[in-house]
Amino acid sequence: MTGPSLPPTLAARLASADRPLAGMWVCSGSPVIAEICAGGGLDWLLIDMEHGPNGLESVLAQLQAVAAYPVTPVVRVPANDPVTLKQLLDLGAQNILVPMVSSADEARAAVEAVHYPPRGRRGVGSALARSARWNRVPNYLADASSHVSLFVQVETADAVAAAREIAAVDGVDGVFVGPSDLAASMGLLGQQTHPDVTAAVGRAFSAVREVGTPVGVNAFDPAVARSYADAGAAFILVGADVAMLARGSEALAAEWVPDGAEGPDASY
Repeated sequence: MTGPSLPPTLAARLASADRPLAGMWVCSGSPVIAEICAGGGLDWLLIDMEHGPNGLESVLAQLQAVAAYPVTPVVRVPANDPVTLKQLLDLGAQNILVPMVSSADEARAAVEAVHYPPRGRRGVGSALARSARWNRVPNYLADASSHVSLFVQVETADAVAAAREIAAVDGVDGVFVGPSDLAASMGLLGQQTHPDVTAAVGRAFSAVREVGTPVGVNAFDPAVARSYADAGAAFILVGADVAMLARGSEALAAEWVPDGAEGPDASY
């Protein structure tokens, strides 16, 4: 009997892409919202455990919800922790983003955590796990590395300085630059589009691309996102579910609720 096949990783999609791959954050923790976003036509989704209310069970539910759509899910872990990485891989996360990687040594630790021995130290539990579809994926243990892609996040001034060395680590499939934390590390909290921040993003881009590693970034301002695409970004987050819902509900209120109107009666 022929076993099930797994979808291509984000690394594989980037290798064959002829344009930047556009994605969005899914931070709500809702599998329904994740499925709605999955059907929207974007290339990839980022299910966020670092700043979203997500645990293993909610990530699993979202991975299951989006699996029917031609979108590539990426899971951002809360930290560079081998136990969390092992659990996420076993529940079927194929594409991992590790935040706050500031050195080549930290990148190597992430690589070790996502690969089986002898390349790494991922614990072996494929017979028990969705990752191998409970041992239904042929040759999963031997081929596991081809089913996993690892991305690390450069988001401090120190990380930008080390970006070339981080990107050159064998097993790092891409580097994602985070302007928000980068701005904070530069003393420019909340100023992601400050010229000094965008210049630092540009330096990170150049360093990563020097070694041939794909580089990505998030930018919710369309003009900024396009400028990063022009600068060589191979994958870009261009929105977030919670932000779109917040701005959309505010737009409805602005249209339908007169200024100064009282809110609903809560006396009951």
